[in-house]
Amino acid sequence: MTRILLTEDDPNLGQLLQEYLISKGYKTELATDGNAGLKAFLEGTYDLCLFDVMMPKKDGFSLAKEIRLTDKDVPIIFLTAKSMKEDTIQGFKVGADDYITKPFSMEELLLRIQAVLRRYQKTTFTLEAQPSVFQLGSYTFDADHQLLTRNGVPQKLTSKESGLLKLFCENKNQPINRSFALKLIWGDDSYFNARSMDVYITKLRKYLKDDPALQIMNLHGEGFKLLEDV
Repeated sequence: MTRILLTEDDPNLGQLLQEYLISKGYKTELATDGNAGLKAFLEGTYDLCLFDVMMPKKDGFSLAKEIRLTDKDVPIIFLTAKSMKEDTIQGFKVGADDYITKPFSMEELLLRIQAVLRRYQKTTFTLEAQPSVFQLGSYTFDADHQLLTRNGVPQKLTSKESGLLKLFCENKNQPINRSFALKLIWGDDSYFNARSMDVYITKLRKYLKDDPALQIMNLHGEGFKLLEDV
């Protein structure tokens, strides 16, 4: 089970976030100040940290700096009421992987957590290992090696092409929300990333065009769907 360290000095919000994350399958430990957060981190093992910025005893930025001295890789997401550009920049300078400004929706928080974990290859969609080789019509897709093969002819994919195709394979014949896909693979759903994703979708359609049973559909106002006519 994925373990999350949450530090939040507001007891009501902290408990609400902890209960929500536990309900989504994350083992979540709550600390109510920076010193308690550091103690918990040094004594435990965590897959992701959620740090409030404004906390007593030790603020979130200072906490992240100290944690980065012992662990350069653990993902860190800041939760803060601050929205100044300088604060955001400072957050990323001390090693943040994402930065969420309060108030935020629980759904947004969950999507951002999943996106960050995905980038660290610790996706939590299921507790079971995800398959890495998919049969897609007349194609075989090896996600680990980023290879799409048909009739013995391999097509090497980029990391984002491979990430998108794996998402389609895992959700074949099911709608995929556009914003979700962007946050999962690109890290955010900005306009420029959305335009970039459109280019990659076009490339995937080109790669799959030799099998008429396969189609990547646009779902107006929603996203995409990979259809396989069996």
